[in-house]
Amino acid sequence: MPNNRVDIAMRELITAFSCLEVADVIERLARAAPAVAGTAYAGFVHVDALRRDARPVHMHAPPGDPLRVRPWLTGSGVLKELAAADEAVRLAPDDAMDEPGFLAVPVPAWARDHPFLWVAGRGFEEGDEHLLSRFATAGGRALEGAGGLEAAVRLLRGVRSFRSR
Repeated sequence: MPNNRVDIAMRELITAFSCLEVADVIERLARAAPAVAGTAYAGFVHVDALRRDARPVHMHAPPGDPLRVRPWLTGSGVLKELAAADEAVRLAPDDAMDEPGFLAVPVPAWARDHPFLWVAGRGFEEGDEHLLSRFATAGGRALEGAGGLEAAVRLLRGVRSFRSR
């Protein structure tokens, strides 16, 4: 196969595989989760491998954050609760304490530490937890796939670079 045909084939593969990135999938999942849960807030929290630290990594919120979920998330102790959790965490809303109502479920099948997908802004029930868990499972698979495509692109670039010598 002449070099120009190899170059064209590799470029096509790299272009096709590059159209889905993990960061983009995270953003799209965070934008879709509120619609699935019937609320306006969603995001991801990553818990480190030792389960000592949890940090928000992406958040979707309405403009102005009317329920003040951003400051609540970092100041309420819910991140510490997620760091220690192995399963879903559901907190009821409490207007007197400015607690918005919160549901977080683990994202299975994604190899980055112990991520949780969360939604906030209303009271959540068992049915909401089941639905969000299914969404998180699908999201975990999509994130795994996107990570695999990113790795494939790196390998293909190496093949292309080696081949062009």
